[in-house]
Amino acid sequence: MSIQLFGGGKMEFINRETELKYLNYLWAENKAHLVIVYGKRRVGKTSIIKEFLKNKESIYFLADKITEQENIKLLSQKIGDYFNDSFIKGRGFSDWYQIFEYLKKKNEHIVFAIDEFPYLVEANKGISSIFQHGWDEELKNSKILVILSGSSIGMMETETLDYKAPLYGRRSGQILVKPLTFNQSWKFFPSLKFDDFINVHTIVGGTPAYLLQFDKHLSVNENLRKHIFSPTDYLYNEIEFILREELREPRTYVSILRAVAYGKRKFGEIVNDTGLQKNIIMKYLHILEDLHLIVKEVPVTEKNPQLSKRGLYRLSDQYFIFWFNYVFPYKSELEMGKTELVFRKLKQTFNTLVADNYERIAIEILREQPDRVFPFLKIGRWWEKNEEIDIVATNDEENKILFCEVKWSNKQVGTNIFDDLKRKAKNVKWGKEGRKEYYILFSKSGFTDAMMKLAKQERVHLVNKNELIDMHE
Repeated sequence: MSIQLFGGGKMEFINRETELKYLNYLWAENKAHLVIVYGKRRVGKTSIIKEFLKNKESIYFLADKITEQENIKLLSQKIGDYFNDSFIKGRGFSDWYQIFEYLKKKNEHIVFAIDEFPYLVEANKGISSIFQHGWDEELKNSKILVILSGSSIGMMETETLDYKAPLYGRRSGQILVKPLTFNQSWKFFPSLKFDDFINVHTIVGGTPAYLLQFDKHLSVNENLRKHIFSPTDYLYNEIEFILREELREPRTYVSILRAVAYGKRKFGEIVNDTGLQKNIIMKYLHILEDLHLIVKEVPVTEKNPQLSKRGLYRLSDQYFIFWFNYVFPYKSELEMGKTELVFRKLKQTFNTLVADNYERIAIEILREQPDRVFPFLKIGRWWEKNEEIDIVATNDEENKILFCEVKWSNKQVGTNIFDDLKRKAKNVKWGKEGRKEYYILFSKSGFTDAMMKLAKQERVHLVNKNELIDMHE
């Protein structure tokens, strides 16, 4: 991978139109709102909040890992500066109740944003109850838009979203900030071609902070050597840092994540690989799912997915996948500066990771253009025994089903691939009699002349990399 990354690494705000539109809608109502903004570290929560705050009257406070009183003192300075209140700046507030009462009396239409709310929880386990009281008694009848944001997904859900949480029922809404899609991420490197950017995306995924780490003047391998394979760079230790922040027993979770990253996707395989008891594994898997670190997949045609025993687990974050394959197993070598072994392994196996990522990107492409064939209600993979189909999408109301094959290969896709897809489609038990079937083939390297001709005859949709070949007009 010797491509140069010209056009990337710019510090600019990209996408997030949906999140900003929602926040601006609430702001325009000119009344009290409480919004929870949460998501994994580095995913862009703070950037969204700061972009929203532009040209608005606002108080933004980034909580820190210090005592509660020290945080209150720092926030007092912020509030005193905003209202030009020298008394507050000098004396400060003694507790949170005074802050809420003060803001209510001012009764101004402002945004009051507290970032890294979990740090306040660590300093005072009863902080959510205090904020509940402050909202109920002081702020809910004001014109203040309150934003509580945090990177600890588990803590944010426990303290603000769960039905047992003190703040449950008070929020106007919540925003779970997810990594950018492939096409959104591509805007960081607009000069790169599809084949080149998919290599970058397969490494760092759609996390904005990780994308910004890649130097546009260096090749992919040079970026890997400098920013990921170097023990002094934050990306080298990022995964372990995230796990320590979220979990009490990170070592056990690391063993589970490693097993899944190495292809142990069935529950029994994870049990055998880790040597942990089944009940412990199940508990930890549920926690990892809640933290959006793993995803449990079931065949998309399952009628009761929650009860299915055919689940397969996979890592949900692309950088986690890369890190567990190429950093975690070779930390001893990397600590000594011996990167040759890792690059040899990368050369041998990286294309497999790209191919897997291309399947997920194909699903994103279909989701972003749901009317390309028909508006589907469900989309995912399908498998049964030794047969599997890369993508199946369904619409129960219209009795329509879509079958897709995704090929990341240097060979053109021929009619044999389509014939095999049709054969497998017959084994998919779904829908009513007379269902309407549709087909799409995705290919890295295009299609044979015979397949192009057959596609016209049978109205098969062909997608070259990410572009639809329109042959049916």
